Amino acid sequence: MKTEPQKTLEQKFDQCVKCTICTVYCPVIPMNFNFPGPREMGPGGEFLREKDEDAYEAALKLCMNCKRCDVACPSGIHIGDLIQRARIYSSHRPPGLRSLALGRTDNMGRLASRMAPLVNAMTKSIVFKLAMEKLVNIDRRRTYPTYALGTFEGWYHKEKAHQERFAHHVTYFHGSYVNFNYPQLGQDLIKILNAVGYGVHLLEEEHSCGMTLMMNNQMRKAVSNGRKNLRAIRKAVLEERHSVIATSSTVAYTLRDEYPYLFGLDNADVRGQIETATRFIYRLVDEGKVKLAFKRDYLMHVGYHTPCHMERLGWGMYSIALLRLIPGVDLVVLPSECCGMAGTYGYKRENYETSQRIGEKLFSDIREANVHTVATDCETCKWQIEMSIHAKVMHPISILAAALDVEATRQLNGVTV
Repeated sequence: MKTEPQKTLEQKFDQCVKCTICTVYCPVIPMNFNFPGPREMGPGGEFLREKDEDAYEAALKLCMNCKRCDVACPSGIHIGDLIQRARIYSSHRPPGLRSLALGRTDNMGRLASRMAPLVNAMTKSIVFKLAMEKLVNIDRRRTYPTYALGTFEGWYHKEKAHQERFAHHVTYFHGSYVNFNYPQLGQDLIKILNAVGYGVHLLEEEHSCGMTLMMNNQMRKAVSNGRKNLRAIRKAVLEERHSVIATSSTVAYTLRDEYPYLFGLDNADVRGQIETATRFIYRLVDEGKVKLAFKRDYLMHVGYHTPCHMERLGWGMYSIALLRLIPGVDLVVLPSECCGMAGTYGYKRENYETSQRIGEKLFSDIREANVHTVATDCETCKWQIEMSIHAKVMHPISILAAALDVEATRQLNGVTV
């Protein structure tokens, strides 16, 4: 059954010059020969799909949606979007149990966070993992994310009145990961922004950004969530005059770029005010609007990994620049490689081996860099790296929060709240 009509992509597929640069940059092709590659699946596949909309249907599911083909394309074609649009249109079957479990992160999080210690102990059990592999084809070797007891939204509710007291404000799209898995990241962001004189609001109504829904055959729900999110974003941007920021690079990318191209949702009036938290904070510093002070005894050897969607945005430089502002951070920028996780892709049993083989180059680079901590803006990159090589992984915002001298920063910015 087809989903709602999608907006026509800006670039026509016949602009492809068949240079195969996208094929060279695709992380899946060398690891899974069943995948024809982005040129064949994207621009090439469009010619076939004009006659048969289900052309390459099985192979479409092998695409990770990493968008590296988009970054590499010299003609500026949205190759990844062509592939995902074809995948959406070829989805004739209703979502199965696995797709529902992996796609509906908000529903899973609400249940799990209420009994987090029990859920976390259960998901570490080999009996549970074997059962999940047999029942829903989630690979038993995959480590499940842990849940926090209590949500970020619950914590924020106690802070809300205090946030109103600041002279400047920003709206935070926190996402499921911060809300249910790691509220500390949201708390770290608020700590930094409060220190420079910014109060933090949440959207009036926030739903899953829709990426996991889209990648798990639930496009109608993804579009429905997107409409609700855009209504709330418009209120924040157009009425309250706030920027909307996200700590997840995938969330920021989805809200800005997947909504118009794949969800059929026009966000032109607010797209320019949606950005990553690291970009927002660095711009404040770079434009001389705020100043940061750091602890003298904070020392860390950090390797920064640019997530694929952050690379597609072109904003990894802001996270790197922000980390370089910290005097005690010895920063190594790791070579640009895909971690192989790609959201829920790596959970699926049929993709596990491909996922791990793709990530091995990154894992090797981290080992060679011999860093104390890996920094990245993507939660699923964090899970993949932690599971695969047991490295400590932190968001750049959390590193900044740990290094920040809050009182000195407040004084520099004249913050008295």
